[in-house]
Amino acid sequence: MLGRPGRWQEWGAYISVRAAIRRAGTGTWDRFAASDPGLLRLMAGLRTVGAIVLTLVVLALLHTSIPLMVAGAMAAMAATFAIREKQVRGQAITLALGLPVALAAMSLGALLNDRIIAGDMFFVALIFGAVYSRRFGDRGMALGLIGFQVYFVSLFVHATVPTLPELFLTLAIAFVCSAVVRFTVVPETPRRTLGRLRKAFRARLAQLVATHVELMDAGPQQLESVLDDLRRRTFRLHEAALMIQGRLEEGTRDAATAGLVQRRIADAEIAAERLGMLLLNARTAERTDTLTLHLPDAPVPATVHRPQTEDEAIVILRRDLQALSLLVARRAPDDRGTALAHVRNRLLGYRDEDNLPRASPAVQDAFRGLGEAARSVLGLRLALDGPQDESDDSPATTRSREEFDAEDLAIVGSEEREETEEDRTGLQRPTTRAAFQVAVGSTLAIIGGEFLSSQRWYWAVLTCWVVFLNTASTGEILVKGYRRLVGTVLGVVAGVALAGVVGNNTWIAFALVLLCIFGMFFTAPLSYALMSFFVTAMLGLLYTLLNTYSFSVLVLRIEETALGAACGIIAAVLVLPVHTDRRTDEQLGTVLVRLREVVSAAVEQLSGGPAVDLLGRARDLDTALDDLRASIQPLTHPITPLRVRRQTARYLVALLETSAYHARSLAATAELVPYSKTVAADPRLERAGRRIAHNIDVIVARVTDENAEGEVESGASIASMLEADGSAARQPGTVTSRVLRHLQRLDEGVVGIARPLDVPVAGRKGGKTG
Repeated sequence: MLGRPGRWQEWGAYISVRAAIRRAGTGTWDRFAASDPGLLRLMAGLRTVGAIVLTLVVLALLHTSIPLMVAGAMAAMAATFAIREKQVRGQAITLALGLPVALAAMSLGALLNDRIIAGDMFFVALIFGAVYSRRFGDRGMALGLIGFQVYFVSLFVHATVPTLPELFLTLAIAFVCSAVVRFTVVPETPRRTLGRLRKAFRARLAQLVATHVELMDAGPQQLESVLDDLRRRTFRLHEAALMIQGRLEEGTRDAATAGLVQRRIADAEIAAERLGMLLLNARTAERTDTLTLHLPDAPVPATVHRPQTEDEAIVILRRDLQALSLLVARRAPDDRGTALAHVRNRLLGYRDEDNLPRASPAVQDAFRGLGEAARSVLGLRLALDGPQDESDDSPATTRSREEFDAEDLAIVGSEEREETEEDRTGLQRPTTRAAFQVAVGSTLAIIGGEFLSSQRWYWAVLTCWVVFLNTASTGEILVKGYRRLVGTVLGVVAGVALAGVVGNNTWIAFALVLLCIFGMFFTAPLSYALMSFFVTAMLGLLYTLLNTYSFSVLVLRIEETALGAACGIIAAVLVLPVHTDRRTDEQLGTVLVRLREVVSAAVEQLSGGPAVDLLGRARDLDTALDDLRASIQPLTHPITPLRVRRQTARYLVALLETSAYHARSLAATAELVPYSKTVAADPRLERAGRRIAHNIDVIVARVTDENAEGEVESGASIASMLEADGSAARQPGTVTSRVLRHLQRLDEGVVGIARPLDVPVAGRKGGKTG
């Protein structure tokens, strides 16, 4: 009996340790899920490796030779990574069509094995067709990739006509194994992927709120580092929201559910970004420019010394930020309790002016932002997890739920917006132009590759092919070729080391090949240089398996890669070139047009106009902005010698990101107005919208035509314009008080965009940009 208390203490300690381990494991998994939204990279790597492993196991049981096992592994990899359709039925159809394409490519590769000129001509034609097929969507792109990759496999294993029966069987096994892994072992459905993406969004939201807590605790020396984290995690949250947007149509049961989830995700994203801005204002000496959250290396705002009475409010604010982090990080929908309900009610209470602590206006704004963030978290819970227990609700929480109910009815009853987009024709179509470019580049690579090696010339062709994938301008091709060359050089070093370690051990070599393949697919979206590193290291191991490894072979790999990249760049410059300046101007014009559409539609609705799909337009703006970021990478890359243009491009994108943030905020507020019983539209806002739209039109005209005339108006502030109509800018009961700051920042931001583009600005010359 005397020993029993000790045993109870040991048991209690054991339970505590297990709970701590479980919490640590859950936190680690959440961080991993946030780093790989939807686990898309993990699933892609596992699916590809699984297909290869199953293919190798089946071929080993059939006592297949090593060259055929290598061919099977490469075919299984091609059959798995080429298919990118989201619907399971579409994936199955494409995989079924891919097998006859692969058999035809292998047959032609074997038939043309000894016919050098005919084989080279067919290879160029195949490359042209594979690139051109991208115009037919995901299926066309997949079939083109399979045809090219399998023909490449035939060159790699030196396929001949007598070996075709065995190769056909190998290809069939590879495709069947790919199907088994895709549809049974590592199944992927749109709804499952969307579910993981939503969890990733929640994890990234929790990380951003944790950064908000750090922002309040950071000293003057740590503030710059915390601001960098705030910018990065805000962008990562936005990235996750865009990924969800791309999966909503396939991953939800109907359009109404998709619209509801889209709305709640947008609310949470906007509220979190706004909270960061308000917290920064609360701890600095003057109102912080919104551009600070979007421009890297922006000046750090000066902190303010606060009176003792305000320190109490700051302590409460810090405590409630941690409470918000607890609400966001709640693991499961059944993780409820009176404590969490109490925290939620307290935070939502800050939406009521009577519940705000005594503090300066900036600190009170931070509390208001905290209340709106808590509201967005509640809305996210309702949209993703369904109805919850309402027994512990406070009046503030009940009011928020009623607002959500009214909004949900409005979302369900809204009509979908139809989009029409005029496609280019002939040589102006990107896929046609790229097909001609890569065909010419591949011809040059074949000729040059034959001079380097009559056996390994196809590596130059492969590099030329790859640098054209997912690129749209000469600058992008140059950067991609540079990254591939760097990754190849480092991969050669790794290949030499791995080949020495493996020796003649076949299965160790296959295991390392699988690790390289997983690394290739897991890192591909993050770093093209890393992906090239894993590809080259894998090739060193494959040559070891085929007993053709030597250091000179890997050196030849570097030479062929450099040649292929050079041929791709030459073709991009000489054949139907798309210069980086032209590409960025096109993308910039598209972003500005999308910005105008969002702002004009939002202001019209805020002024009393009819309800339209504003969040859909806002996401179109975000997508166009992402395309612009990709197209300016050659201008912002560290190797660019044009330092001034680099700084200008970064500043311009930061201004556009700031304007997009305010446009999203306008759209989110405007969608509430037609159905709100407490907030009325304000017709005076229409005048402000006209000025912003006019200024954007002037900039677009100048971007598309340097000789275009017109000036950007930069006169009185938005508030002054409204007061000139004969009434105060912030009329009680209207929506103006909520959107005035966003309109003002948008107006200033558009003027700021005009200056680096050398667009004339009339009226006031100074002023901040938002």
